[in-house]
Amino acid sequence: MPKKNESYEITFIKRIRLFRKAGIKPDRALNYSLTQIDNIESIDTRIKKILGIVSKPQNATNMIYFIMYDIEDNKIRTQISKYLEKKGCVRIQKSIFLADTSRNNYTDIHQTLKEVNDMYENNDSIILTPISTDELTAMKLIGKNIDFDIITGNKSTLFF
Repeated sequence: MPKKNESYEITFIKRIRLFRKAGIKPDRALNYSLTQIDNIESIDTRIKKILGIVSKPQNATNMIYFIMYDIEDNKIRTQISKYLEKKGCVRIQKSIFLADTSRNNYTDIHQTLKEVNDMYENNDSIILTPISTDELTAMKLIGKNIDFDIITGNKSTLFF
């Protein structure tokens, strides 16, 4: 325990262990309901963050990767999304994050998510997919009225 003037921050893994110890288990009937993510940023803000990752010079020790998950338990899913945001990952969609971190951080995130997944019986899946900046800039956006090609500079423009 910390002394009086020291702050005590519980680690992510300890928090998940406490959930499990408290008897929180996936309830499939409840967890398939749609949940609202009130604090998800606008699509414009998320695209600007993607472009920030794409446009900056890449450090040889860093890697860009997607983290995608399908997690049944609402509390675990919420904790994982908060953990990923704390680790500097950018939320692209409700269950997809984009990260540009060191290889050590990639390994740390992978190990942590694996440990959390192994803590309880579930049908969850978590995928970490490395991606190159070339593949990222070739990404297409469907569904919103935003032309990602123009934003990334992939289309030619003629001026008269």
